[in-house]
Amino acid sequence: MPTIYVDADACPVKAEVTRVAERHGVPVVFVSNGGLRPSRDPMVRHVVVPGTADAADDWIAKNAIPGDIGITADVPLAARLVEKGVSVLGPTGRTFTRQSIGMDVAMRNLKQDLREAGEIKGYNAGFTPKDRSAFLQALDIVVRRAKG
Repeated sequence: MPTIYVDADACPVKAEVTRVAERHGVPVVFVSNGGLRPSRDPMVRHVVVPGTADAADDWIAKNAIPGDIGITADVPLAARLVEKGVSVLGPTGRTFTRQSIGMDVAMRNLKQDLREAGEIKGYNAGFTPKDRSAFLQALDIVVRRAKG
């Protein structure tokens, strides 16, 4: 049975993850630096890590195993999970794969360099209902595939 690990601090799809996981009977672990309301659902666990940089990422990367599912917008964490054989989705439903992760990391690094040089602003597009819908559909597919 796969477990869904969520990089939860800034995740806009926590409710959607819980809904899909409940429908499929899959456990969920929300990992954050704090501030999340605990769930009464016995299939949902909250892990609070120290407020240091990358503490949640490190915890997820250490505990996820091949066949699990990761939810994150953090490209370096996605790369670590993909390398371990974890299925990874971004909150817009975007899938990180072995075939795409190299380009994903390169684009992330390029954009960071351009922001630091002042060439582009650091604004991301707003999260839309279309993104939420795409995420729900993608997560349902990934969970079904992971359950085999």
